[in-house]
Amino acid sequence: MVSLSIRPSLISSLVLMFLLFAASSNASNKVVDVNAICKPTENPSLCSNILNSKPGGAKGADLVSLALYTVDVARGNITNTINLIKSLIAKSAHNPNAKNHYEMCLLHFDYDEGALAIIDGIKKILKSRDYNSLNIAASAVQTEVSNCIVGDSPSDPPYHDSSLLPRYADVVDQVVDIILSISYYLVN
Repeated sequence: MVSLSIRPSLISSLVLMFLLFAASSNASNKVVDVNAICKPTENPSLCSNILNSKPGGAKGADLVSLALYTVDVARGNITNTINLIKSLIAKSAHNPNAKNHYEMCLLHFDYDEGALAIIDGIKKILKSRDYNSLNIAASAVQTEVSNCIVGDSPSDPPYHDSSLLPRYADVVDQVVDIILSISYYLVN
């Protein structure tokens, strides 16, 4: 008799584990139409172009693979922005305001806690299926980008930047916006 009372709880535990596993793997296997992902983004056309440029195409691709691809695109744009910032620092040696601005931007894009470090962490987040943290991390990248362009606080004096940096930063922001949209579908 004792073995009969153990078996139902063992079977119940196994069924519960299976259901939890199935639920977590369903989120990563979820497929959402590109138009649905791109509609709420800041630039739906850019979003559609990026997602449809995924090798193998976006049609039928699961959300995690689209997110990973978009993270790679964002990483490439962040790296290009870092290279631009480094060249702007070198060119602004005789303009202390410009040099300070670009050095501050480099901190926001590079190093241990900047946009590049955060975007690299997003891949780990996706692999661990912590989709709530995906949204937080993508938002943190956008904050770093914004802090570069407008400053860390409202009391920071604005710097009128006529270089390509604001455009590069805007592209990074728009690509990360795609990750935010994908994160919505992964969580829901």
